[in-house]
Amino acid sequence: MSRRVQNTHIKKQVRSLHEALIDIIGVINRRQGDEMMIREAGISLDRALFPLLVGIERRGPIGVVDLADRMGRDYTTVSRQVAKLESLGLVRRHASEADRRVSEATVTPSGQAMTDAVDRARERIVGGMFATWDDREIEDLVRLMRKLADAMTAPGEPG
Repeated sequence: MSRRVQNTHIKKQVRSLHEALIDIIGVINRRQGDEMMIREAGISLDRALFPLLVGIERRGPIGVVDLADRMGRDYTTVSRQVAKLESLGLVRRHASEADRRVSEATVTPSGQAMTDAVDRARERIVGGMFATWDDREIEDLVRLMRKLADAMTAPGEPG
């Protein structure tokens, strides 16, 4: 009997977690959020290119196909946008060392400077959201979010 009660509780928690993730993803994907971050960082970059530059900085070197998959975008669109980032001097594309047929992207020093400015802007913006949280709550959130992300991205896991 206790197992059935526990399963019911877990089902409710999973639904609540899913709803929270949908809310968070919705905020992250809002056009206004990227525009605000770009403005706050004091950079000049097309809003469509912004998440790609950050994704390349965080995950690079990264193949364009992998980047497109992670961003939920079409490969040809991402390839074109990465080419634009390259023409702006923010990323560099090169053949993968593991598979020369795969084109990978990495940030250049100019791209790194831009993502560093974005990180500082994010710290200012998010810092206000956590103003009433104590250090332990923030540490717990970061630890548990990393644990969830790792579980969701583990090989063989849906994600």
